[in-house]
Amino acid sequence: MNAPDVVLEVRGLTKRFPGVLANDHISLKVHRGEVLGLLGENGAGKSTLMNMIYGLYAPDEGEILVNGRPIHIRNPNDAIRAGIGMVHQHFQLVPVLTVTENVMLGNESVRGPFLDRRSARARIIEIAEQYGLHVDPDAMVQDLSVGVQQRVEIIKALYRKAEILILDEPSAVLTPQETEGLFSIMETLKARGVSIIFITHKLKEVLRICDRIMVLRLGKVVGEANPKQSTQESLASMMVGREVLLSVDKTPATPGDTVLEISHLNVLDDRKLPAVRDVSLIVRSGEIVGVAGVQGNGQTELVEALTGLRPVQGGHISIVGKDVTHASPRKVTQAGVAHVPEDRQKNGMVMPFPITDNIRLQQYYQAPYSVGILSNERVIAEHAEALVKQYDVRTPSIDTSIGSLSGGNQQKVIIARELSRHSKLLVAAQPTRGLDVGSIEFIHKQIVRMRDEGVAVLLVSTELDEIMSLSDRIAVMYAGRIIDIVDAATATRESIGLLMAGVHSEAELKAEGTA
Repeated sequence: MNAPDVVLEVRGLTKRFPGVLANDHISLKVHRGEVLGLLGENGAGKSTLMNMIYGLYAPDEGEILVNGRPIHIRNPNDAIRAGIGMVHQHFQLVPVLTVTENVMLGNESVRGPFLDRRSARARIIEIAEQYGLHVDPDAMVQDLSVGVQQRVEIIKALYRKAEILILDEPSAVLTPQETEGLFSIMETLKARGVSIIFITHKLKEVLRICDRIMVLRLGKVVGEANPKQSTQESLASMMVGREVLLSVDKTPATPGDTVLEISHLNVLDDRKLPAVRDVSLIVRSGEIVGVAGVQGNGQTELVEALTGLRPVQGGHISIVGKDVTHASPRKVTQAGVAHVPEDRQKNGMVMPFPITDNIRLQQYYQAPYSVGILSNERVIAEHAEALVKQYDVRTPSIDTSIGSLSGGNQQKVIIARELSRHSKLLVAAQPTRGLDVGSIEFIHKQIVRMRDEGVAVLLVSTELDEIMSLSDRIAVMYAGRIIDIVDAATATRESIGLLMAGVHSEAELKAEGTA
């Protein structure tokens, strides 16, 4: 492509934080009508780079050019005026507003003193037809599927005349069918001249949809790859700097006695509406039961009920025959449950506390971390140092506050704490969310190790590849119910994907909620 085709250029962008060089003189170009994939480990600098391009951070050095002209982006409004849009992994939508109202928000059309919803609605319909973004402009966002909500986010960016679109982990909460729909939309955007920066941890996706791939490691660009000449293995090696085993190496399960038994469980969500509906399930020692489903189908409420974080409206939960239906989180932990929470910052750690304190959160009052009312600081430090090294937590010190770490390294601390305890049951919700391929490989090995040591594992993940490669049995949740439980050895992506979308047989309807 010729120079006039370059719509975005980054020259020598550098960003420093205390003790960390997050971006080290990064340079890259994005051409008109191409999809540029951006890969890198946790802490490689992808988010920092995108935050500078979108105006959330100010660079310490370097410059950004749009259509060949240097620009100073001080905030997202400057980025939007320059034709840069960003679709965040966590959608920025107001559930109780319509599609039209969400798209207008912050960029309202007015006629005199009144909002001009009619012209905004017409423009949304025009954009939707032009780019294949089928959505009802009058629908309430809270009534839309996750895939359609994502289309609304893309329409929001195009409504603001974005010519450069940053997509941050766009398929993280989509079914395989919805992901294919997203790729179709991206192809249409590309054909109409929109340039896309595509950030993902899914190597299959960058090979499938990208025209070029840039790889970051330790804040630097370490290479550029052509998807037609690359493999998942070569990309993973470039990201991590070593060979990575992408498949999960495990032997067939040898399940033992029942550890977790859920019987006709009913749980309400935050709006006091049914979220878990008559769910029954057993998990035995020495097996991994995966719970698959699109985000928002009751998985969050199920895990919170199992771990004492949400009240149960009906039904029973038992751990090794002991009723823990209404137990507190501490009682659940004492019953032998390790919990990797879905929302790490809300339920997994205390942000201002150092790594040392977060490593011992559930056991701070027990030996060997305490002697009477006194903390055993030497043991605490030694344990923290060992886990930081074992789980490759990137931190200046074990005394660093966990809140100052990247999201991926925060997750590693939580994983290290939970998987290092002696447990009967591991409840792991989105355990590798936000982690790079090298970290995922290590975590998967640890989960399989726990299974082989006789721990019962309940794995909840929106990553279908993770569910299918780790699980021995797969329970699929849709609209708060388990609509089928299948043998992972015979399941296919297509069949699980259809179940995740709520497509099931009459026979399965009759068997809802049974193990």
